Amino acid sequence: MTTVYWSTFTHPMFQNDPLFIAATKKGLCRITWPSETFDTLKTWVEKRIPDTILVEDDEYLAPYILQLKEYLNGERKEFDVPLDFRGTTFQTSVWRQLTNIPYGQIRSYSEIADALGNPKAVRAVGTANGANPVPIITPCHRVIGKNAALTGFRGGLQTKEKLLQLEGFHDYSKQGHARFQF
Repeated sequence: MTTVYWSTFTHPMFQNDPLFIAATKKGLCRITWPSETFDTLKTWVEKRIPDTILVEDDEYLAPYILQLKEYLNGERKEFDVPLDFRGTTFQTSVWRQLTNIPYGQIRSYSEIADALGNPKAVRAVGTANGANPVPIITPCHRVIGKNAALTGFRGGLQTKEKLLQLEGFHDYSKQGHARFQF
């Protein structure tokens, strides 16, 4: 049986709505958005990590929460917590590429596909990006359309914009949020 430890985190950037944060012994495996509930976390864990017990443990999650808080307060630019990605081989390759995007910089979906050696996988990259289980720390918000448009974002386009602004990146367009402008 695998134990998944979880806790909640609130921050003014998210109007103090809770984010649920979960980790295994291997590392951080899930962060929910404020619009997602504990049931979202529970369902994800049941699907991705079978034979699991969920244990609330604020102390175990404290190092992860500290780094998230430091980032959102503008005090941290890089994360060094271990990650436990749970997804397909392709998804995890996309998520690893996301961790290589430096603070304050962006990449397009097509640039991520090119970096993976599969330039035709632009839409698949978008889908994997949207399924990122560890947002913020695995910076899916740093991926925008190649026309500089803020494309769809599971956490909400306003959140994506806030995170980019926090990092000092403002060279994007609020126009063109069409579903497939990668």
